[in-house]
Formats: sequence, structure tokens, C-alpha cells
Amino acid sequence: MAILCQPAVSVPDHVITMEETLALARSMHADHPQLPLALRLIGNTGVQKRHIVQPIEETLKHPGFEARNALYEAEAKARVPSVVERALDNAELRPADIDLIIYVSCTGFMMPSLTAWLINTMDFPSDTRQLPIAQLGCAAGGAAINRAHDFCSAYPEANVLIVACEFCSLCYQPTDLGVGSLLSNGLFGDAVAAAVVCGRGGTGMSLERNGSYLVPDTEDWIAYSVRATGFHFLLDKRVPTTMEPLAPALREISAQHGWDAEKLDFYIIHAGGPRILDDLSRFLHVPEEAFRFSRATLTEYGNIASAVVLDAVRRLFEEGGPGDDAHGILAGFGPGITAEMCLGSWTSSRPKGASLQSMLAPVRLPHLSATTEPWS
Repeated sequence: MAILCQPAVSVPDHVITMEETLALARSMHADHPQLPLALRLIGNTGVQKRHIVQPIEETLKHPGFEARNALYEAEAKARVPSVVERALDNAELRPADIDLIIYVSCTGFMMPSLTAWLINTMDFPSDTRQLPIAQLGCAAGGAAINRAHDFCSAYPEANVLIVACEFCSLCYQPTDLGVGSLLSNGLFGDAVAAAVVCGRGGTGMSLERNGSYLVPDTEDWIAYSVRATGFHFLLDKRVPTTMEPLAPALREISAQHGWDAEKLDFYIIHAGGPRILDDLSRFLHVPEEAFRFSRATLTEYGNIASAVVLDAVRRLFEEGGPGDDAHGILAGFGPGITAEMCLGSWTSSRPKGASLQSMLAPVRLPHLSATTEPWS
């Protein structure tokens, strides 16, 4: 029984408010023919503030892709370890108990992945498996949870660490002046999140079923154009309409499990923007309050890409959880257009006052061989 334990989330100290974002847009793009539209779209996001890794004066500069990627690596190495430590503490585990690290990020590039650095730096065992996911964008948070679920289904006593590291502000492109680009400049924020999926024991969302759905012929609706200056974010104006084809996918996976998507106890949904949440509420016939955790993330942090679903789960924990046996769904949406979905029930399976270490003897999984059945 794989359980998604309480996530840890950290955001940088530098803050830009909605008012500051709108003022910058007015001053920098005063002669833009579609400025009124861009201002209206930014204002409608509901994002009150965002956290960024540099002061806004530095964020607006473009020192080149090489310098930006070097900053991405430096900030990741400075910020990820403390978040990982808190996630491990939440699960009452040590680095030695982790069998797989899944690292998701779409805002910088490292090879080897940060997973290798974490293993060497934080005393994870040398046989810890690594799974970096770089090209699923905002959907990667859901994908990481699903791959952790798959791994724990294959190895029931395994523990998986998930890390999401997104510095969206390092993808700002001052020469991109389309309305979609101006909107994204007022929507995305930076954050680091981590969580453990425990094979046995723990409190949280017991993962029961997962699935993926690709909306046909939408692969160019959310994309990166990779140029000498780095990642240029492309956002099609049709993206906000994708909940109409995605809502049936959420209904279908729920029905496969014998559940009704309209009558679940909790919903963890990627907060790409307010219309995503508004439309999903309408198409699933659930009250807007059902998406309060996702909406709070959007309001306080903006769209933090793959980290959104983990932050929304954190907020569910901080509210006290929905109670044992409550049913819920988690869904991340991203390029493709792709939905990564999972169903689970809330559980408090660890005996009160007992740590997981007292319940389980240390287990190290065997190395995969050529004859080992693949877990995916």
C-alpha cells in the first residue's frame, strides 16, 4: 500500500505582487497594441503574489542561457536539501531508507541529474535508483506520484522520494511580446517541493489507481521553443478550454475504480489558472470550494509548475486531512496536453506514537538484472 506522505514546500524570499506585475507591464510595454488585454488576463489570474529566486531587477535581465542555467543549478543545490530533509522527517525516514529518487523540473537542465548530486551529498545509498523527468512540464508532479506508485506496486516495501524544483522566473524572455508570453510573465512562480511515497506505513493519501490521458492533437498548445537564449514558453489561447475533454478522463478513471468523480471527498488539481479550476468545477459538477487547496496555491504562489500538486497536498495536510477512508483524486496537467491522474483514500496506518523505523527493518532492494521484470 503506497502512501503519499506530507510534502515539504519552500519558496524564495523575493516577492512580486500582482500590483507590481501590472505596473511593470504598463511601464515596459506602454505601446503594446494588446496591452489592455494582457493586463486584464493577468488581473484575472487571481495571483496575489509570487516568489522568485532573484530580485525583480535581476530577473528582468537576460545574461544568456549559460548564465541562467548555472544559476538554476546553484539555486537547486542551495535550496533542495533542506526541503528533502523536511519531507523525510514528515515520513519519519532517513536517506538510507529511500530506494528511488524521482526528480522533476522543466525550468533548467543538468546532466547528470540533481539526483546524482543528492545521493553523493545527502548520504543516500549508492544503489538508490534515479528517475529524472524533464519534459512533462506542469504534469510532472502528478507523473512523479504515479511512477512512485508503480514502483511501490512492484516493490511493496520500497520508499520513493519525489523532488520538484521549478524556477520559472529563470525562463523569462524579454523579447517575447505575445499576449500568451505576457500572461505567463504574470502567472508563474518559483518553488521547491518534496514528498515521500512509503511502501508501507504512514499517514496520507493511499494510492490505489493511476492513469494518463493525452488530449489528441494538442501537442503544440503548451511548448518550449529551445533557442540560443534558452527556453521560450509557448502558450496557445485554446489551453483554457482543455477541461472539457479532460473532465471525462477524470470521470472515466474514477468509474474504473467504482467511484463517482462528482462525489469525492477531496480534489488535488493542478492550478494552471483560475479558468482551469472554474471549468473543472462546472464540468464535474462539484462546488468551487472543492478546489480550495489548488486555488490557495495559485493565489499565494502563482503557477509553480510541477510543484503545484505537492503544495496543494501540503495544504490538505495542514487543514487536518479529510479523515480516514475519505476518497479523492489528484491530477496534474501539462504539455501534450497531458493529464496525470491518481485516485487514493486517506489513511493513518501508522500506530499512534510509533515511528516507521520501529515498524520496519531496513530493506534494500536487489539490483535489477537483465531477467528482472520491468516495473513500469
